[in-house]
Amino acid sequence: MFDAVLIAGPTASGKSAAAMALADSLGGAIINADAMQVYRELNVLTARPSAADMESVSHRLYGTVRGRDAYSVGRWVEDATAAMEEVREAGQVPILVGGTGLYFMALLQGLSPVPEIPDDVRQRWRARAASAPAADLYDALSERDPTMAARLMPSDTQRLVRALEVIDATGVSLAEWQETAGVPTLREESTLRIVVAPEREDVCAAIDARFDSMLQRGALAEVEALKNLRLDPGLPVMRAVGVPELSAYLAGTVTLDEAAEKAKTASRRYAKRQITWARRFMAGWTWGPSSQAAASVALVTEPKPR
Repeated sequence: MFDAVLIAGPTASGKSAAAMALADSLGGAIINADAMQVYRELNVLTARPSAADMESVSHRLYGTVRGRDAYSVGRWVEDATAAMEEVREAGQVPILVGGTGLYFMALLQGLSPVPEIPDDVRQRWRARAASAPAADLYDALSERDPTMAARLMPSDTQRLVRALEVIDATGVSLAEWQETAGVPTLREESTLRIVVAPEREDVCAAIDARFDSMLQRGALAEVEALKNLRLDPGLPVMRAVGVPELSAYLAGTVTLDEAAEKAKTASRRYAKRQITWARRFMAGWTWGPSSQAAASVALVTEPKPR
């Protein structure tokens, strides 16, 4: 039997359906590998599994983190490793599913040993990101760490802030830290690795339909409750797709139709980035155009010896 099943793919691709099918056929438990579905305040907007699904199949690491916390890859690896151990002890197969490719790579390749960033440094750069355009952050990084700046897009605020935090706190480029190999949690040869990747037009149609459904199921109330917490706007939970767009509607700066279209566009762009990332780093995984195709892989693929 596999040590674990990993299911990746773009948003709205049918990953959760594949995970449910595999859990049924393999006797598995599902572990979240999505950076936004960990936040308890985001249920509707992150399309977390339904109450019925979570009742019928064991699910872990969904809605377990407060939005005020900046959840990291390192923390997820620790939590996922503990969850996998518990699942195996229960005689089940761990099935990790989500759209955060870096989480999967951290399990399979290990994490570079970057030191913890002091809170004052982290808060300083988050405040800078909240008040300045990404281009200013990129210029600051280019001056202090040109090697890392050359690897990032000038518009990628999150990664720019991370690189600035590291160079500020340690005096060493994140590029240098990343060259130090980490210790993998899983071995590729003992895992089943699947990318659920429908045609682009199918993903886009699913994104649009899903966001309309989210609005009907309370997405606006969810964002309003999140805004009432008055969290740091630089926190990851505040940048989840749909949160900035619906916040603008609640602030009266756009219509609901405009906010919805902006959120759908942001989600489609995110899906495109996910596929581009997967093609680069997951080329050796088994790709399927639908959740049904991905699920069938488990029934015909023999795991390699451990």
